[in-house]
Amino acid sequence: MPTGVHIRDARQQLFDAAERVLLRDGAAALTSRAVTTEAGVAKGVLHRHFADFDAFLAELVQDRVRRIGDQSAILRASAGTGTVTGNLTAALTELFDPVAVGIVGLVVFRDELRARLGRGIPVLTDAAAMLAGYLTEERAQGRIAADADVDSLALALIGAAHVLFADRAHRPAAGDVGRVVETVVADVVQRRLL
Repeated sequence: MPTGVHIRDARQQLFDAAERVLLRDGAAALTSRAVTTEAGVAKGVLHRHFADFDAFLAELVQDRVRRIGDQSAILRASAGTGTVTGNLTAALTELFDPVAVGIVGLVVFRDELRARLGRGIPVLTDAAAMLAGYLTEERAQGRIAADADVDSLALALIGAAHVLFADRAHRPAAGDVGRVVETVVADVVQRRLL
């Protein structure tokens, strides 16, 4: 690999390469050598931008968490439009793309990374907060029951969706996701009318 060649946005190039390795080969295959080889850069490039490989992985996870923040704003803005089930189904389908599922596996797989991140399993905990925020908006608008426990509903939705999407080889159909969402929120949607 030539040295002294300027690489545009090396961090993003490394993140993109890590996502490709994660998708293709799984969390166990994600090493600094695999990432730099996939990115087509010298191994030193990674260490020039990150203190160590776990720091790189922590930033990769945080990059995904930032994307959830963007998605959260869009989901909250959808409150009061469409259907609660439709909005949640679309959000969960977007949230649990193959990279996010791989990142959850990566955090579970690497004890050092989990310790560095210091709180639950990022992506899942942030996604639960996103759904709880959306459900809070829907509750305020009277589209779900006033006594709905939005935090518990969000956790149930995240857990169920994670099980549906965990098989990297077979993504669930939108109808399957919708049926699970409808089952989880049916009571609070129906009780709003009482």
